[in-house]
Amino acid sequence: MTTTPMMPPMGSSNFDGGAPALPPQPGIDMTGICFRDQLWLNTYPLDRNLAFDYFALSPFYDWTCNNEQLRSRSIHPLDISQLSKMTGSEYMLSEVMEPHLFVIHKQKRDGPEKVTPMLTYYILDGSIYQAPQLCNVFAGRLGRGLYHISKAFSFASSKLEKTGYVASENERSASESKAAKETIDFKELKRVDHILASLQRKLPPVPPPPPFPEGYVPPSTAEASENQQAEAQLPPVDPIIDQGPSKRMKV
Repeated sequence: MTTTPMMPPMGSSNFDGGAPALPPQPGIDMTGICFRDQLWLNTYPLDRNLAFDYFALSPFYDWTCNNEQLRSRSIHPLDISQLSKMTGSEYMLSEVMEPHLFVIHKQKRDGPEKVTPMLTYYILDGSIYQAPQLCNVFAGRLGRGLYHISKAFSFASSKLEKTGYVASENERSASESKAAKETIDFKELKRVDHILASLQRKLPPVPPPPPFPEGYVPPSTAEASENQQAEAQLPPVDPIIDQGPSKRMKV
């Protein structure tokens, strides 16, 4: 079996003197960034034996987890026989498609058989990402759909308000009979406007946002008021479409 390095190699571009990174603060959304250490990838093979050690170099890794305690005792950090005897946060390697994909779950262990899922990370071709939570994906898709529906109703309403035939002076003098044929039926226009208004009232209200993760601190009201106008002009952010792997900031 290949010997796994217990600590990040010296001289890594992400650490000064091999010092460990601080654990991520609770509630910080890290789905907008990715991590890649090309020096490590050029030195070690990325397989199921070394995938966790590579993940431990990233800012996603919590150095207070149970896996790190096992590493300090020279025990394999994914040894389930040892992790099942401990309580607290831990990481588990769930799915492997060497050498391209490795899925890592972060979970809270309260007993040998009692674990609570927390977050999911994946290593895709050497780059590490945090997967978005399912509730955020649903909220983003529903919010974007309601945004476009509301925008369509606003566009249709503006068109109905501007409906009319504005003739130039030459066209008015050309034929009064033609203008009489093109007279708008305001009764029909009012009926269509009533139908659109009733359909808009039948639409369900916008769903409430998902609850914030434990420890999350919402932005101040001052920052929210500054960004309110800009956000009103754009559809909601989709965690997959707008924050996919190709659009994340590399660290």
